[in-house]
Amino acid sequence: MSETLKNRLPLPYGTCIDRTKPISFDFDQQRFQGFAGDTIASALIANQRWIMSRSFKYHRPRAPLTMAGQDANTLIQLPHEANVLADMQEIQSNLSVMGQNYSGSLLKDSDAFLGKFSKFMPVGFYYRSFYKPKGVWKLWEPMIRKKAGLGILDLNFEPEYYDKAYLFTDIAVIGAGPAGLQVALTAAEAGMKVLLIEQDKMLGGSLHYARFDVEGKTAQALSRKLVAQVQAHQNITVMNQAICNAWFTDHYLPVIQGKRMYKVRAKQCIAATGSFDQPVVFRNNDLPGVLLTSAVQRLIKLYAVQPGQKIVLLTGNDDGYFAALDLAEAGIHVAALVDMRSGAADPALQIAVKQHKIPVHLQSTVYEALHSKGMQRVIGADIRSITAEGKVSTQGTTIDCDTIAMSSGYMPVYQLLCQAGAKLNYNDKKSQFTISGLPTGLQVTGSAAGIHDIENVIQDAEQTAKNAINMILGNSDNQQKLHFNEAAVNFPWPIFEHPKGKEFVDFDEDLQIRDIINATKSGYRDVQLVKRFSTVGMGPSQGRHSALPTARLVAKYTDRTVSETGVTTARPPFTAEKLAHIAGRGFDPYRQTPMHQRHIQAGAQMMPAGNWQRPAYYGQVSERLQSIENEVRNVRQNVGMIDVSTLGGLDIRGPDSAELLNRLYTFGFVKLPVGKTRYAVMTAEDGVVIDDGVAGRLSENHFYVTATTSGVDRIYQQMLKWNAQWRLNVDIANVTTAYAAVNIAGPNSRKVMQKVCKDVDLSNEAFPYLGLREGTIEGIPVRLLRVGFVGELGYEIHFPARYGQFMWDLLMQAGAEFAMKPFGVESQRLLRLEKGHIIISQDTDGMSHPKEVDLGWAVAKSKPWFVGKRSISILEQQPMKRKLVSFVLDKSQEKPLEGHIVLNGERITGNITSCEYSPTLDQIIGMAYVGIEQSDVGQQFEIRVEKGASVHGTVVKGPFYDPQSARQEI
Repeated sequence: MSETLKNRLPLPYGTCIDRTKPISFDFDQQRFQGFAGDTIASALIANQRWIMSRSFKYHRPRAPLTMAGQDANTLIQLPHEANVLADMQEIQSNLSVMGQNYSGSLLKDSDAFLGKFSKFMPVGFYYRSFYKPKGVWKLWEPMIRKKAGLGILDLNFEPEYYDKAYLFTDIAVIGAGPAGLQVALTAAEAGMKVLLIEQDKMLGGSLHYARFDVEGKTAQALSRKLVAQVQAHQNITVMNQAICNAWFTDHYLPVIQGKRMYKVRAKQCIAATGSFDQPVVFRNNDLPGVLLTSAVQRLIKLYAVQPGQKIVLLTGNDDGYFAALDLAEAGIHVAALVDMRSGAADPALQIAVKQHKIPVHLQSTVYEALHSKGMQRVIGADIRSITAEGKVSTQGTTIDCDTIAMSSGYMPVYQLLCQAGAKLNYNDKKSQFTISGLPTGLQVTGSAAGIHDIENVIQDAEQTAKNAINMILGNSDNQQKLHFNEAAVNFPWPIFEHPKGKEFVDFDEDLQIRDIINATKSGYRDVQLVKRFSTVGMGPSQGRHSALPTARLVAKYTDRTVSETGVTTARPPFTAEKLAHIAGRGFDPYRQTPMHQRHIQAGAQMMPAGNWQRPAYYGQVSERLQSIENEVRNVRQNVGMIDVSTLGGLDIRGPDSAELLNRLYTFGFVKLPVGKTRYAVMTAEDGVVIDDGVAGRLSENHFYVTATTSGVDRIYQQMLKWNAQWRLNVDIANVTTAYAAVNIAGPNSRKVMQKVCKDVDLSNEAFPYLGLREGTIEGIPVRLLRVGFVGELGYEIHFPARYGQFMWDLLMQAGAEFAMKPFGVESQRLLRLEKGHIIISQDTDGMSHPKEVDLGWAVAKSKPWFVGKRSISILEQQPMKRKLVSFVLDKSQEKPLEGHIVLNGERITGNITSCEYSPTLDQIIGMAYVGIEQSDVGQQFEIRVEKGASVHGTVVKGPFYDPQSARQEI
């Protein structure tokens, strides 16, 4: 009989596995066999292979602790992925798996000797050992870096497809254990739309492995009932094998399922996240074969694995008795049940255990786990009676065993709740944490709320669901909180210091009791500082099993209570998430202007501009440069039209509208005449240029302001934010999508406009440059702005978006006799470059202030205040280090690309922001940041281009084209 069958229990054990489908796989270059549904960890334990990794610091052998993906002991290496949890990863045919963090071999790690030198590596030794004598770090660094890290990255791995999706629900329930199932059912039956999020494959949580009564029937019956009803309910959407990785404001939940991250929004959120089984701290509590009681129950019931031949159960609550009954009924020998208390809270349990002839040791603990040579496995337990808090008798009893199952109590899965601002409070009477201070709309139930009796869990879940329903229906006053009187489930001090040490508080970081105590003796009283000094809770487990004992130790050795000490801050994500989930395909809204189909019909090549699709140019891809040159020449010589509907549009109305703009923009707007526009530059508080546009005054209390395509949402938010503080009498509306717009530019543009716009005098005298007029075109109301971004006579026409295609067709027809052609964004950018106009975020960056980019003329010096004025004044008084300049290159040289660096000798002094060949000027032109010493007109500077070559640009006075602006003011 193979080992995997020898150590398997008969049916009905093994809920997760399919015995008809054996699967072979390799681990550590050995062949093993399991069944479909087995995890790597369960299959290995079934084959009596326990050691799966080595500890981080001392390279001690490590085996599963939780069998639930809650510890770092099972981190293994897959061919294309490191740090995979063996107790969560299912086996696959011919899968090749390796251990991690070892030298030589996993079973005989040559670095295991480090454990013998632990006294020379006390907590925080790395902070105090590697900085002196001066320069010694250069010796230590390569050695430390060689030892650091766990898995190995596959640099040849081909990236896979990951994406994101959005979900909306009335109530999001996190956790599908008994509490979560009951919450979902109660809410769904009341007509609520429920999203049930569960990290495991199966719904039911602890109902599949835990025991709740002496007879052992409650869990199975409740599981069948609740799971069937939930799966059949049309108002419940189930997401299994999904992790809710954080809680953010307004119940925004990032939920990871497979290769997709769901961005969930819920009206109400209920955490039924359960609790973490907690270890007991004693010498060698990290040995292979020492695991949590719940892990033993999972092995038996989920995978039909016999965890050992002789098992010692160490408990601080009645669940240890339930586990003993489970083991005995499965035919597994329980060598001893060691209860740290004076007896079970339920006398019936003691009677039942006695009937199975299980030896019981009361008020006792495992003081030390004994091990085989090389610490390959537990071979015994030193049992001592407890004489005082953390103290044991000098003499004990040694019991032969190959497995020690331990549980000191439970820690609520508090991470998501504390991310939401909840507080953990320690109940000294029950020695457990409770949760308070939850934000509105977030509730907690089940064992996460400190309720453990199954009948009470169901009752509380029902009431919690009703509370959430009442909140959604607006009955916020109709809230009830149930209170239950339950026996304590946490032993108050399950920490037993041994003179030889190796009693691990944090398995991830190899931290012992003395490490935490020494941290407090070094002056680190705050648990947050203890964490940073000792690294406790910083490992992959993120304090799931170290937070509670650490809090207890810090409290004791700083003469405080656990409530005063607390635990370290919980921050997202809840579990490790792949960068691929974050960087996977995002969801930018795909926006099209009202004239989009006309551009496609005209042969436009589209490009993204913010969230919008815009024509880059019109023509074949193979003729891109020629098409752009033709469009530029046509604008300069005849007339062209471009769709500018993507420009941000902001409607500002009210008695204080001019004051609002005066405070937000650098120019003055209080005295701007009606019917005029003005260039509008906005800076942040630090004086950095963040946007520009045009502000026109339609009436005394009405302005129309444009913003950049990609910046309008941010500018709208800025306006709302500032006015929330100023409380000016003004209404601010983002009307970007309400209006379509085109720009007609070129020497013949007035002729085209005169054909279609009859009720506006378009002469230069009546409608001068920078003028603003309202009129109609074929009965359509329009706003006309006389602006010239491309440096030619031009009119920007803004009109209701629903008339987009009609207006485009009308104008194209009117311009046909003047050779009017459409032009795209790339042509527009070249035209504006010839005219010397900057593009925000292309020619500016996160440090650009007005003086650097020659926008000092757009800053009203006489204004007493505007956002960023003080910072600009300070910056202008300091010596400039760089400047945005215009430069030219002979077209025979290689054209620099945006981002290429500017050099002064070997020193980088700037970079290219814009650079193109100008058909109008027949030379290469551009803009670049250069060192202030390189910014004088006529000076040359070096530009590093592709493949390390260099070209030299010459600084010229801008603009390149029509410096007197004669063409746009005719």
